Amino acid sequence: MYVLAVIEHTQRRIRILGSTPHPTAAWVAQAARNLLTDLDDTGRRARLLIRDRDGKFPPLFDTVLADTGI
Repeated sequence: MYVLAVIEHTQRRIRILGSTPHPTAAWVAQAARNLLTDLDDTGRRARLLIRDRDGKFPPLFDTVLADTGI
């Protein structure tokens, strides 16, 4: 099982974006969109995202985040 989680260092909060037995590029990109919606709903903004170079992060993942300035 793969779990996609984001740690907000300033708030000391962990956001679980989802879990799946078979992550796909579309699933990861949708999880990024959901994260941005959640942050927007709570009035928070991310400036940086640190991640590894795993192949499960498609170019669309970076594009979704770059469109909001991350």
